[in-house]
Amino acid sequence: MPTAPAPARPPAPPPRDAPGFGAYVHVPFCQRRCDYCAFATWSDRSHLTGAYVAAVRTEVERAADAGLPAASSAFFGGGTPSLLRAEELAAILGCIPLAPGAEVTVECNPEDVTLQRLTAYRDAGVTRLSLGVQSTVPHVLRSLGRQHDPAAVPAAVSAMAGAGFAAAYSVDLIFGAAGETPADWERTVSDVLALDPSPRHVSAYALTPEPGTPLGADPARHPDPDDQADKYGVVDDALAASGLGWYEISNWAVPGAACRHNRLYWAQGEYRGFGCAAHSHAVAPDGRARRWWNVHTPERYVSLVGSGESPAGAGELIDAGARATERVQLALRTRDGVAVADLPPGAPVAFVLDEGLAERQGDRIVLTRRGRLLASEVTLLLLG
Repeated sequence: MPTAPAPARPPAPPPRDAPGFGAYVHVPFCQRRCDYCAFATWSDRSHLTGAYVAAVRTEVERAADAGLPAASSAFFGGGTPSLLRAEELAAILGCIPLAPGAEVTVECNPEDVTLQRLTAYRDAGVTRLSLGVQSTVPHVLRSLGRQHDPAAVPAAVSAMAGAGFAAAYSVDLIFGAAGETPADWERTVSDVLALDPSPRHVSAYALTPEPGTPLGADPARHPDPDDQADKYGVVDDALAASGLGWYEISNWAVPGAACRHNRLYWAQGEYRGFGCAAHSHAVAPDGRARRWWNVHTPERYVSLVGSGESPAGAGELIDAGARATERVQLALRTRDGVAVADLPPGAPVAFVLDEGLAERQGDRIVLTRRGRLLASEVTLLLLG
């Protein structure tokens, strides 16, 4: 006798769905490096742009010749992808095998956005834009080391709408900068929701002092965890009231607008990274996986590709047990939560529920807001 269908789940597609295959392109160039940035980016290497674009195209073409799967999502990140000329970005995208209906995202800074550039993106096959706003308050932007004028944000959104991205752009925000008052953060969230057209997707990240960054080296500018917890509540409430539900701890979207590429990461999907410092992930039929990453600097990357060598710098094998642990860590970050069956025997599920850190939804455990604020601690509890 057939079993009854499972009860309807809350909004946001579950990570256990087939995630597809992703392609990531790293663009390591910036006009200025933000004080909090720990990514592989440089503000003094623009002279390498042409050679770098050629090397990325070569790396993609070699992978395609070797049987690279068609990507259900592609993501241009950085760095600042919008510093590339539109035709350079289009040339790279044109080399990537894409599945029908693929999502193609490009990160943009507000000061780089023009209608002409975005129209060229659209014509090349870009379907989605991610706008690095971070804050709409001038002194907060200065504290972060950002250089754009807040007035550039509505102008960029207007250009996005004119180029056909009205319903297909996301806004990135950061909270917890030194000197950012609760009123400053409320203003930023309000300003973003007042954009015309308003975003259907918002990412809001707690500022993190990373080693080796100006922010990390300056304890006076390190964020206060209690302040950040309060600000998380502000953005969560405001976005929910505007119809954007959380689907991952730092991401909110209207139904159907979740970022497919990021969901692939959280679902342990396979992806291939191109460019310096880009990471790749492949899964074997026996449940083991391999992660590897390209060399860090653009000079070394260009040299290796140009000489016909692999640009891979290092990698690691991940056994089935480690993958099971990662599955719990990643799934707990999402609105779909983690299957109880995926937790180790004896996991203190009852304690986590009783403490208000999570709630039971059918056969899954989903973090509450309090649990989201303590996600690392909850994960450690459940994994023992």
